[in-house]
Amino acid sequence: MKLFYSPGACSLAVHIVLREIGKPFNLEKVDLGAHTTAHGDDYYRNNPKGYVPLLELDNGQSLSEGPVICQYLCDQAGRTDLMPAAGSLMRYRVMEWQAFINSEVHKSFGALFNPALDDKAKATYSGMAHRRLQWTSEQLRGRQYLTGNDFTAADAYLFTVGNWAGFLKMDISDCPELLEFQDRVASRPAVQEALKAEGLV
Repeated sequence: MKLFYSPGACSLAVHIVLREIGKPFNLEKVDLGAHTTAHGDDYYRNNPKGYVPLLELDNGQSLSEGPVICQYLCDQAGRTDLMPAAGSLMRYRVMEWQAFINSEVHKSFGALFNPALDDKAKATYSGMAHRRLQWTSEQLRGRQYLTGNDFTAADAYLFTVGNWAGFLKMDISDCPELLEFQDRVASRPAVQEALKAEGLV
């Protein structure tokens, strides 16, 4: 398999899951500004949507959208710790978190990377992202991870998006549980491997 990624982008969540399940894969870095791959190819040929992640499968087909890719990988590997069994309520809890992170946290942060955004709009989106991180931090109170004691694909996604607060110099000192969570996830061997491979540590 091949993962098309951009360092520190939402593709990091898929990268972490790939390393957690231990399946062999290759990495292909994408310049999202130029929409070219590390080999100089037009990335739109791989993914007409133009963004990462994209997972090229062994059979030549491709999957896009991080939460879906992670569910596919965990199911293929039989890793019900990372993605609980189909039909179980716990699976829907993990999917519930993935949907929240994707639609509420990710999208609020995503707007802040748009250089065309004026200061007023940036303040609005920054406030939205911060409030959602505060709420998430409260949900982590008394828990190791989002759904309990098991690290799941949703945690890989939250860790990835949570890192953007530092990149954007957002003060989240009022989110102590989230900060502890970020440190806890960062210490996982698979996460360290992914961060090193992307040049983030």
